[in-house]
Amino acid sequence: MSRRTSTKQKVYVYAVVPEFDGKILGSIGLDGGTVYSISQARVSAIVSEVAQNLRPERRHLAAHQAVLKRLTLEADAVLPVAFGVVADSPDALRMILSRNRAAVMDNLRHLTGRIEMGLRVTWDVPNIFEHFVATHPELRVARDRFFGGYRQPSQDDRIELGRLFDRLLMEDREAQTSQVEEVLTPKCVEIKRNKLRNEREVANLACLVERHRQEKFEAAVLEAAKLFDNSYAFDYSGPWAPHNFVDMALDLRSAHTPAQARL
Repeated sequence: MSRRTSTKQKVYVYAVVPEFDGKILGSIGLDGGTVYSISQARVSAIVSEVAQNLRPERRHLAAHQAVLKRLTLEADAVLPVAFGVVADSPDALRMILSRNRAAVMDNLRHLTGRIEMGLRVTWDVPNIFEHFVATHPELRVARDRFFGGYRQPSQDDRIELGRLFDRLLMEDREAQTSQVEEVLTPKCVEIKRNKLRNEREVANLACLVERHRQEKFEAAVLEAAKLFDNSYAFDYSGPWAPHNFVDMALDLRSAHTPAQARL
């Protein structure tokens, strides 16, 4: 089923996929807009019409992610576009697709039949410092030396103790993340380490997985978790559009976003 649209209507862009043949996904877009495809040179942009540029409000971000989730289930490959890209018209968007065709096709070939899975490993303990004191004799001795007895620790003492804690934290993260990766690697095409959000996080991994091997990946997560005691929590998520595995900068001239932007 195809859709006719004004040649001057602005369109909000969610993703680029292999040619979708004018398919309509329904009224699941931003502000309930109808999501459909605009095709050019064997690739399709997934869009909905917008009257103006949109702010990154929670409801808009949620709608953007919902469209990507739907595409992950229906398209062979998905190149997710960052929130906020608006093309001046369908014709302008077709020009963007033509200008970027080679890079888009390369990325689509790399991602065909593949999904992104996330894995977050955290220390599930009431107090991370006290947990390290209990599990690292070196830190416990230093803590007792600086804070034991009746003497108030100096600022230098506190700094030295903090540096020791930070070093042990980083060493444990590296060793334990490597343990997890060793188990997951045979089930993944690629693994990337994402930035950690807080002190309790051990690892935040993005995993590119063959779609048909998703269950094997999930089983591998459970196997990796068995290597750790109850002070660790494993939380995997997905499937997602492969944000972390798209390697290209789109030339977006004539779209409402910087002239060069990464997907």
